[in-house]
Amino acid sequence: MADRGVDLSALPKEVRDQLAELDLELSEGDITQKGYEKKRAKLLASCIPHLPSKTSSSSICFFIFFNMCFYICFLRALYVDIHTEAVQAALAKHKEEKMALPMPTKRRSAFVQSPLDTCTPPDTSSASEDEGSLRRKAALSAVLAQTLQSPDYWINRSVQSSSTSSSASSTLSHGEPKTHPQPQLQPAVSLLADVLAHTRIENSVPPDVTSSTPEERGSRVDLPPAVRGMSRGQSRSSMLDTADGVPVSSRVSTKIQQLLNTLKRPKRPPLSEFFLDDSEEIVEVPRPDPNTPKPEGRQIIPVKGEPLGVVSNWPPALQAALARWGATQAKSPALTALDITGKPLYTLTYGKLWSRSLKLAYTLLNKLGTKTEPVLQPGDRVALVYPNSDPGMFWVAFYGCLLAEVIPVPIEVPLSRQDAGSQQIGFLLGSCGVSLALTSEVCLKGLPKTPNGEIIQFKGWPRMKWVVTDTKYLTKPSKDWQPHIPTANTDTAYIEYKASKEGTVMGVAVSKISMLTHCQALTQACNYCEGETLVNVLDCKKDMGLWHGVLTSVMNRIHTITVPYAVMKACPMSWVQRVHIHKARVALVKCRDLHWAMMAHKDQKDTNLSSIRMLIVADGANPWSVSSCDAFLNVFQSHGLKPEVICPCATSPEALTVAIRRPGARGAPLPARAILSMGGLSHGVIRVNTEDKNSALTVQDVGHIMPGALMCIVKPDGPPQLCKTDEIGEIVINSRAGGTMYYGLPGVTKNTFEVIPVNQAGAPIGEIPFTRTGLLGFVGPGSLVFVVGKIEGLLMVSGRRHNADDLVATALAVEPVKTVYRGRIAVFSVTVFYDERIVIVAEQRPDASEEDSFQWMSRVLQAIDSIHQVGLYCLALVPANTLPKTPLGGIHICETKQNFLEGNLHPCNILMCPHTCVTNLPKPRQKQPVDVGPASMLVGNLVAGKRIAQATGRELGVVEDQDLIRKHQFLSEALQWRAQTDPDHILYVLLNAKGAAVCTATCAQLHKRAEKITATLLERGSLNTGDNVVLLYPPGIDLIAAFYGCLYAGVIPVTVRPPHPQNLAATLPTVRMIIDVSKAACILTTQPLMRILRSREAAASVNVKTWPTIIDTDDLPRKRPPHIYKPPTAEMLAYLDFSVSTTGMLTGVKMSHAAVSTLCRSIKLQCELYSSRQIAICLDPYCGLGFVLWCLSSVYSGHQSILIPPLELESSLPLWLSTLSQYKIRDTFCSYSVMELCTKGLGTQTEMLKTRGVNLSCVRSCVVIAEERPRLALTQSFSKLFKDLGLSPRAVSTAFGSRVNLAICLQGTAGPDPSTVYVDMKSLRHDRVRLVERGAPQSLPLMESGTILPGVRVIIVNPETRGPLGDSHLGEIWVNSPHSASGYYTIYGEESLQADHFNTRLSFGEPHTLWARTGYLGFIKRTELLDCKILMSSRHWEIYLESLSINKYFSAIDRHDALFVVGSLDETLELRGLRYHPIDIETSVSRAHRSIAESAVFTWTNLLVVVAELSGSEQEALDLVPLVTNVVLEEHHLIVGVVVIVDPGVIPINSRGEKQRMHLRDSFLADQLDPIYVAYNM
Repeated sequence: MADRGVDLSALPKEVRDQLAELDLELSEGDITQKGYEKKRAKLLASCIPHLPSKTSSSSICFFIFFNMCFYICFLRALYVDIHTEAVQAALAKHKEEKMALPMPTKRRSAFVQSPLDTCTPPDTSSASEDEGSLRRKAALSAVLAQTLQSPDYWINRSVQSSSTSSSASSTLSHGEPKTHPQPQLQPAVSLLADVLAHTRIENSVPPDVTSSTPEERGSRVDLPPAVRGMSRGQSRSSMLDTADGVPVSSRVSTKIQQLLNTLKRPKRPPLSEFFLDDSEEIVEVPRPDPNTPKPEGRQIIPVKGEPLGVVSNWPPALQAALARWGATQAKSPALTALDITGKPLYTLTYGKLWSRSLKLAYTLLNKLGTKTEPVLQPGDRVALVYPNSDPGMFWVAFYGCLLAEVIPVPIEVPLSRQDAGSQQIGFLLGSCGVSLALTSEVCLKGLPKTPNGEIIQFKGWPRMKWVVTDTKYLTKPSKDWQPHIPTANTDTAYIEYKASKEGTVMGVAVSKISMLTHCQALTQACNYCEGETLVNVLDCKKDMGLWHGVLTSVMNRIHTITVPYAVMKACPMSWVQRVHIHKARVALVKCRDLHWAMMAHKDQKDTNLSSIRMLIVADGANPWSVSSCDAFLNVFQSHGLKPEVICPCATSPEALTVAIRRPGARGAPLPARAILSMGGLSHGVIRVNTEDKNSALTVQDVGHIMPGALMCIVKPDGPPQLCKTDEIGEIVINSRAGGTMYYGLPGVTKNTFEVIPVNQAGAPIGEIPFTRTGLLGFVGPGSLVFVVGKIEGLLMVSGRRHNADDLVATALAVEPVKTVYRGRIAVFSVTVFYDERIVIVAEQRPDASEEDSFQWMSRVLQAIDSIHQVGLYCLALVPANTLPKTPLGGIHICETKQNFLEGNLHPCNILMCPHTCVTNLPKPRQKQPVDVGPASMLVGNLVAGKRIAQATGRELGVVEDQDLIRKHQFLSEALQWRAQTDPDHILYVLLNAKGAAVCTATCAQLHKRAEKITATLLERGSLNTGDNVVLLYPPGIDLIAAFYGCLYAGVIPVTVRPPHPQNLAATLPTVRMIIDVSKAACILTTQPLMRILRSREAAASVNVKTWPTIIDTDDLPRKRPPHIYKPPTAEMLAYLDFSVSTTGMLTGVKMSHAAVSTLCRSIKLQCELYSSRQIAICLDPYCGLGFVLWCLSSVYSGHQSILIPPLELESSLPLWLSTLSQYKIRDTFCSYSVMELCTKGLGTQTEMLKTRGVNLSCVRSCVVIAEERPRLALTQSFSKLFKDLGLSPRAVSTAFGSRVNLAICLQGTAGPDPSTVYVDMKSLRHDRVRLVERGAPQSLPLMESGTILPGVRVIIVNPETRGPLGDSHLGEIWVNSPHSASGYYTIYGEESLQADHFNTRLSFGEPHTLWARTGYLGFIKRTELLDCKILMSSRHWEIYLESLSINKYFSAIDRHDALFVVGSLDETLELRGLRYHPIDIETSVSRAHRSIAESAVFTWTNLLVVVAELSGSEQEALDLVPLVTNVVLEEHHLIVGVVVIVDPGVIPINSRGEKQRMHLRDSFLADQLDPIYVAYNM
């Protein structure tokens, strides 16, 4: 950058002030990184002196220097492989200092209990406990510490990368400091913490992943953008709105102007804006490296090949050559095939080849159909399906098609319906219009068939007709029939398939003249002679095996000996033996065959290879073929092999043979090689490596280009511009001997076969079209061609090029390779977060141990980082023989990549390294400490036209009737009053699993039972007024009676969920803790629960001898209390509400009689509850709003409540819905757990429910009771699933409450429907609220949390400055209400916490109003026209407004301030200076794979930990690791530190369906999760 090395303190003050303001705008997210750097550079331009530009050397001098260096680096024969030495040298650096890295943890069988200093109390309200699923015992797996030879810089680099990418400091409750004793971590856990959290980097400063100190976080002040200017889309219509920020003229009515602003469109940014790529705003802008090498040579000149000679006896067509040899040399051998043992199976002479081809041609044209309607016409395409082990049948079929003038399309034999690439082969056949397939009888029998004996329909294939071409099925042609053999022309002769980098299979069409010219060029280049013997190890259906072994050999009457792949696997020396026995002159092999023969040569001491004049290496263009060629020469030179006969070549499916090395004269100098810098190659330039041989690449030439061809080197990206002489580019060829098109794909053809190179000015160099070969290379001295890689193997990472073959070679050079198979490694790249990421997948040997595998993976990471200067994203090992294979045994790269992305790879070991390779994350947001008070922020909001985010429910009203006053003051008196005035009115009906009413309670019955309990308490409890009594009951009417019995006795009831009888170890301690914290003097319960409390099983968990007095209320004497207690004031305590929060904290709040009465009255007004009404409740009745609705509301309002215990739904899922239909319920209340249970269990049974008469059209409101953000996806799924049963989509809504106020929002029967808005997630992380359109990228749908209750006032406050915020800000929800709780009930006496949460004041605005802090973040938006816009178009609005006056219009519209809850403040994650909500990350994780049932996230030692429940088989566990890492990085720009895969039901969930993330964190640290797999992302 321009300011690098500049002392900013020396700059003028005004410049420093402007720079500070720029930094502030960047930290607040009001300017992009690109704009920031542009403005900063402009400010510093006048202060930084410009350095003189460096004069570049002339192109001519550089070219001379380059050629000199090139020749200096030439190597001779017996060259030692430099790359293997380089890898060993790179790894040898790490032997001096050893460091242990954490291994991934797999499930073990032996566990040891983990010691913990402290632990969050378990929650008895776990849904898994309700459903009867048992928790595992606390256990700790023995993790083996792995010692790796790892360099310091390797770890430091990893930590440095992670320090700019991820952080994890949870914001604690309302800014209060909160400390936890550090638990004792296990070896692997503490190991990772030591490596990633405590490694010192530069000057021994610990890495600060959050990039802001705790002091800075604690004192930060958010400056709203409103002070500096309002961004578009952030303002909504309000009482303070102005016209686009311009003050409204005073002559215009405020209401009229307000109406214009409201109707103005668009109020939000147009949808199209959000579909533009915003990577510039997100991705870190790469800084150009001044040391990056750049090409400096002159522009390359096209290279011409030698002229193609004219020979008088060359045939006019290839078919003519076959006819000639079939007639004149009928007994001359054409082909010898080998059996599986490597012995000759049969020999096909030229006479037999000619006669059988004639028969097939005649049969195809005359015998497949009728004379009037033949099946085949000349020019039709025919598939050739023959195994590689039967070359004779393929030869006959190929030449038979040529003689019949139909176009053969050779393909591989499909072995199963799910073969790798089968669908792509189907695409090839479809694009070529193939409907007929030729095959042999043996092959046809081996194809998979249906039960009827027909060939199955392969996936993606068109419907095929199969024809057997064995001799016995062919017809001898008549004497007067002769095949038509025209002179070679531009008609297509055959189609050769080619797979693209993306896996698509296309057909390259080769014309007849191209086929003939290619054979002539190969004959001239290889100096083929008649009668020679050629040993072919390659596939005869394509590439070099077809061009040399089938076409050119027939043209020159060569005897071809074919060695199939199956023979090579059984006998690797078979091809060498054939060369020795037949004294073959030419051999056609791959590097693989050289390696196999070299490994098996010890058994063949008498082998003689002196007859070979040309050993053609088909993949010699691969740079790493050098070592194989040298090693083979070293072994077999003593067996007569001459160094000059090794001839590597370069080929391409589009251009056919590009270049081939001609055999040298005996004793002549060996071909040249060059040692190039891999760093230079990664930037696309050629630099001779003279310094660090560890990062060098040795390349050998592939000879000269083919005769009659013209070659250029063009840039692989963008326009085909000619490269410079020292620049790597793509080789393009102009030749008559190449392919002509992709058959049936004219669009793709033009970009490949009709390329016209241009010069640096952009002008075409001529009119001759060139063909792209897909090869990357350059032209060396003497016009020698050097190939350094292929386009399909090119990996573009951070602007640098890396070749897949190079990475494979580096991985294989990590010796000893005892872990993986050499030929079973796949290297590819996946696009994650705007860049390519390198993935290596290899097959692990069955005998490799887990420790060996992890050590090998670690060493591969180190070697690739050291040699290639690039980080691996993922390294995975899969079991042997599980990677998708090509028909010839190679790895199918495209299928492997597809399986990786879809989670179908099933690895057995995996290592993710995102911290090292993801370097383009944006800089962490640094919140600047700005001295701006809340008053200034408020003024800024007003100036910007934003309204203060506050809302109020309607008035509660005044009660004048004396009876109602008496009834409404205390609930105990309300029950007595109802028992007197309406004793037979049924208040409660309790249902069982069968839907039958097992218990009912009228007003009188409830009152009398409460009196009995009161008498028992006074008699047996020895209680004083105000003592706390624990109510331990299952959901039912007994709980309600016990509650009112306590009120009658003047004691304080405390409802507690009873322990689960089958899981006492986990649930009973919470019961004990509540009893101890509440100082309960007595326990009211049932006889079964009393026996459980005193059982031996309970004694194993708690001390059963210290229980308070336990009274069972099953059999009560008929006694009445001497008197019923009446509280002296309404401010007296009514009951205690205990609950375990989502952060795992046990909190009890005090509810006064006044708060209870006001809350019940507020609910009655909101829901219009009267004595004639019926409601259904399917909730747990132990805390919060669920307890109020279950126990209190019916007594106050007089309506009938039908009680459905959620536990009953486990045995009868339709119970709740059937009850709604049977009783015609209009209003019902449930939890998310109940709704999710119905959605998952009954989603496919709607038709069955309909036949049983279930009708939900009567339901007017279905309210979900929760203390969290509304789960929009679940509520929408519920509405859609049961829409067919009559459920109105408008009926489903949510409520919101918190610990300080049990009911803040509740959707009533009247009022507007709940609204849904879409907010920008990027803005939300900056605590800003920006509305966007539905479907916009990075949009988050949020549903209103219900209508604010009467008497409730809500305001959005900055949790740090405690000042009010505007409606475009995210802040803490504060509430002022008469039914707020009185305070916490605690034994610790934390008065400061009490005052801070329940009786706090704004720092500005209304300093005298007392507020309660909910601990939840949210925002308020005015939504008065949301529903109306849906119903009317803009033209209808105009008509409607014309028919009404302005005043009438404004009175008709009810302004509605909607409260949107975003998440709990305690659970937010401060990562990279931004605020993240766990539910957003968890939603993304749950979408990553079909087998993820549930997920939860938390932070640990500056790492983001993701726990995912696996619903599939355990072999899918490791598939989730990369997918989870990918989705979190893509959608949230965070790097996952640890991925934990667990069984279903491990994530604790309370009765409200809320995840207990802190419980999960405690269990993770204590190693009590029994995980399937734990992956530590390095």
